[in-house]
Amino acid sequence: QVQLVESGGDSVAAGGSLRLSCVASGGSILDKCMGWFRQAPGSGREKVASISGGGTVTHYVDSVKGRFTISRDNSKGTVQLLMNDLTPEDTAMYYCAAQDRSWCKAGPSSYDYWGQGTQVTVSS
Repeated sequence: QVQLVESGGDSVAAGGSLRLSCVASGGSILDKCMGWFRQAPGSGREKVASISGGGTVTHYVDSVKGRFTISRDNSKGTVQLLMNDLTPEDTAMYYCAAQDRSWCKAGPSSYDYWGQGTQVTVSS
């Protein structure tokens, strides 16, 4: 059973940057699609980015393209989300998630493991 722990959330001013990290334990993420989701108060959970097991295929929601970068280090069991040029609209709880497959299947229900989340707050 894979456990995921996120870190790196903070309060920053608009235009700032943050790097979120997700560390996996209890199993390898080598062959697992990994994703970052976010959920703002009163809103549904939104996928921000995903990366295939080999790291060759990435996908981003339109609102973060060009600003966010997802990456992974399978040898360390980590996945990161670099967030640049943050806006107040990026304020949310950010979650790391994993699928039991290398290629990423769409939809939150496709993810088998979830972390507890890390809070990102962006002030204007």
